[in-house]
This record gives sequence, structure tokens and C-alpha cells, in this order.
Amino acid sequence: MTSGPEFDANLAAADRLIREAAAAGAAFVATPENTPILQPDHTQLRAAVPGEHAHPAVRAFADLARELGVWLLLGSTAVRVDDSDAPGADGRLANRSLLFDDNGRIQARYDKIHMFDVDVPDGQTYRESNAFRPGAQAVVAQTPWARLGLTVCYDVRFPALYRALAHAGAGVLTVPAAFTQVTGRAHWHTLLRARAIETGSYVLAPAQVGEHAQGRRTYGHTLAVAPWGEVIADAGDAGPGVVTVDVDPAAVAQARGWIPSLRHDRGFEVKVFETVS
Repeated sequence: MTSGPEFDANLAAADRLIREAAAAGAAFVATPENTPILQPDHTQLRAAVPGEHAHPAVRAFADLARELGVWLLLGSTAVRVDDSDAPGADGRLANRSLLFDDNGRIQARYDKIHMFDVDVPDGQTYRESNAFRPGAQAVVAQTPWARLGLTVCYDVRFPALYRALAHAGAGVLTVPAAFTQVTGRAHWHTLLRARAIETGSYVLAPAQVGEHAQGRRTYGHTLAVAPWGEVIADAGDAGPGVVTVDVDPAAVAQARGWIPSLRHDRGFEVKVFETVS
């Protein structure tokens, strides 16, 4: 997707693409980070975003999952949390991923843990923690096909999270993202393949693409990576669209059988030797 700052336009685009995916036979559909609203101005974002119970994206995705009979991952959306407006609260939102079952019920919520507070080499500055409160809980959700480990975008640079999700039984790891063009060109494919190889898991990474508000640009290249590390789908950077893949749970067991590193974790201490002058 190429999401902008208006709910209606983004939800209409998401609706069209999700229907296209379902018509192609998808039983599980995942969308990028910031699907319903991508607004770089944090003040305007806070003013626009309601709580989950009144959120237009939550209603729309629940209805769509129920109508189409698909499991649906709202990659992430800004959402006002219960105590955002409480006395003494800092007003920050959650960057939340929501998993809907085929009856439109929310089966899992994940609030992005790692905040993208970075000065990118192209001169752009990002301070996600100014608008969002970091999550504190990793999430694994059961589906009819596999256990999903839910993550969002910048989380992909923290491999310990993915290892923990795999140890908790996740065989499919989701990484909805809005990666910058500069960091995407340098690291996107490598990071996603590494997370798949390290854990013997499928990695599904739906991504934002193109130019957004205030000239922000995202890398695109929605990817699906198999448990042995091969890229099985790459949507490129031409613009919004749908890519479909088949996920075989047996491939997870096979990769973990060939390289059983999840059974080989060992505790250790770090010793630092100081230089003696």
C-alpha cells in the first residue's frame, strides 16, 4: 500500500486489495504497518486517532474478515490507549497490530515494542517514541494453519524477539512494515532472510511503498521468506498490489530438523577485557 493521512482513502484502498487477495484464494491476508493512516505530523495524528472501540479500521477489518471468511492481519494502526488522556499521561498512542479471525473477532493484539528513533542518512529524522508508547509483551497467536508471531517493522532488527517467538511455538513470523528507502535498500532483504534462517520460520512482511505525506518515501518490496531462507515472493517497488504465497507447515519442521539450533541455546556470561596501558 501507499497509505496517506486520511482514513477513508486508505481503508478504501485496503478493502479493494484484501478483496483481490481473497478472490485469488488467500485464507490469511496481511497488510502493512500504518495501513489506515500514515501521518508524520504527530500532533495531527493524535487528534485524528480514536481508541480501539471506536476506530474505523477496527470496524472495517472486522466486517471484511467476516464477509470474506478470511483471517486478516491489520499490520498496524495508531490507536489511542485507555489512559492516553488520563491526568499525568503523556498522550502517546500505541502502534498496534490486530489479528481478526474469519468471524471478525479479534484473536490477538500486539503493540510494537521497538521505537524507530533514528536519523536516516538521507537527512530524514524519525522519532517514533514521541508519538507512540512502546509495547512490553511479545505475542504468539494460534490460527488454523500455524502459530503466528506478531512483530512490526523496526522490531526486525532485534533477533532476540524472533527467537523468543519461535521458542513459544511460532512457525510464521509477521513483519508488517513501512521501511525507509535508504534502510530498505541496505538491509531489508538481509534482515528478513536472517530472521527466517535463525528460527526456521516463514517470514511474511507486507510493506508500504512509494511517496507519502511530507515527502516520506518507503521501500516497498513486500516479501515472503521460507524457513530455509529463500525468498518466495517479492512484490517489488512499482506500487500498491497483492502478492500471494503458499505456506507449508511441514517446511518449518523440515528446516528445524535440518538445523535444530532452537534446541541448542545455551546461557553464557560476557567478560570484557580492558586494555592495560
